[in-house]
Amino acid sequence: MLRLSKLTDYGTVVLAQMAQSPGAVQTATGLATATRVAPPTVSKLLKYFARAGLVTSQRGARGGYTLARPPELITAVQIIDAVEGPVAITQCSLGHDRCGIEPVCGVGHNWQRISLTIRDALKTVTLAQLARPAAPIVPPVEMRVALADLKRRDAK
Repeated sequence: MLRLSKLTDYGTVVLAQMAQSPGAVQTATGLATATRVAPPTVSKLLKYFARAGLVTSQRGARGGYTLARPPELITAVQIIDAVEGPVAITQCSLGHDRCGIEPVCGVGHNWQRISLTIRDALKTVTLAQLARPAAPIVPPVEMRVALADLKRRDAK
């Protein structure tokens, strides 16, 4: 199953909170309180986001963090890359690793194509869109069946 870490999920929550007041200087403590994400986790995420250029930090008594650009210009793929590293389905999908079976592998290039398609889709989703409340989406029947199968398998 393709799954993002809980840290990335929390990171999106923190940035979505910041997107509610994009120009405001916000503290890690204030963001932790507003999002109910643990303060050390918020601090860690803000460091990742600052390193990736998604937020800027200001020192001093009135210091804190602000979004580095408007929420409409921050994409889901940038958020994920900041926390997880480059989005890729398999190691070879990153395009720079060579594995021992590459000369005989018939699927590596297809995984690269799939990874690029996912990256392209994530580039179309902005922080502004993520920050807006949305109605839940009911997964298609086949996905609900697959999830139920996973839960049964994990319960064993």
